[in-house]
Amino acid sequence: MTDNPEQQNDTDAASQEVVEQAHPWADLAPEHFRLLRLTALPTDRHTGARPLRFIQFGRVERLGKQHSLLRLTLQLPGQRVRKEQNILEVWADHEQRLLSFGPDSALQVQPENRGLGRFMLAQGISWARQHFAHYQVANTTLPSKDAFSEEARARRDHCLQAQGFVVEYLDPLKIKAHCVAPRVSSLHGDWHTEKVQIVELLDAASMLQQADQSLREQEVKVRKLEERIEVFKREDNGLRFTITCLVAFCVFQAGLLIWIATR
Repeated sequence: MTDNPEQQNDTDAASQEVVEQAHPWADLAPEHFRLLRLTALPTDRHTGARPLRFIQFGRVERLGKQHSLLRLTLQLPGQRVRKEQNILEVWADHEQRLLSFGPDSALQVQPENRGLGRFMLAQGISWARQHFAHYQVANTTLPSKDAFSEEARARRDHCLQAQGFVVEYLDPLKIKAHCVAPRVSSLHGDWHTEKVQIVELLDAASMLQQADQSLREQEVKVRKLEERIEVFKREDNGLRFTITCLVAFCVFQAGLLIWIATR
C-alpha cells in the first residue's frame, strides 16, 4: 500500500489555513463619551510641562454568556497616538471565572505622569467589582520597556500597588516582572481625583458659557483700548504739527533777528 503525497500535502495546507477567528468584540468602537479635566501640575523634569488639559474619555461594554468586555479609550484634541496607546480592556471569562486586563502590550497612556493610568485602572476595576467581584485575576506580564529607569519603574509599581496589585520581579535586575492579584474584590477603584476629574455635561456647558462670556468681556476691553489708542494717535499727530509750527516760527524769528542785527 502506497501513500498519496499529493493528498498529504493538501491535508497539511488545509491544516495551516485554520486560524483562530478574532473575537467579534475585538474592534468595538466607544459608544459613550465623557469629558476629563487634567489639573495643571508643576513641570516634571522627565515628562516636561503639565498644563491644564481636557481629554475625551470613551467607553463601551458588552455582557455575554461566555465573555464580557469593558473597553476604555482616551482621545486628546490635536494629538495622535499609536493604536495600542490610551486603551484599556477588561475581559471576563465566565467559564473559568477569570478576569484579565489588556491589551497584550500593557497599558500605555499619553500624556504620561498625569494620573490617567490610575484613573483608567480604577474605572476598569470598579466595573469588574460591580459584576464579577468573586472572579480570579489573571497574571499580567509587564513590558520591560517600562523599567528603563528607576523612577519610571517606581512610578509604574506605585500605580499598580495603589490599585491593589502585587508586582513580582522575575530576575535580580528587576527587568522582567508581572503583576498579580488574588481576586477582583481585592482591587481598589479609587484614583487621584485632584489630578483627574470627570466633567459632567452641565458643568462643561457652564464652563463653555463662562469662557464665552469672558471672551466677550475681553473683546469689549480690547475695543475700548483700541479706541483710546486711536485718540492718543490723533492727539499725538496734533502735538507733532504744533511742535513743527513752533519750531518753524522760532527759526523764522531767529533769522529775522539776525537780519535786523546785521542791518
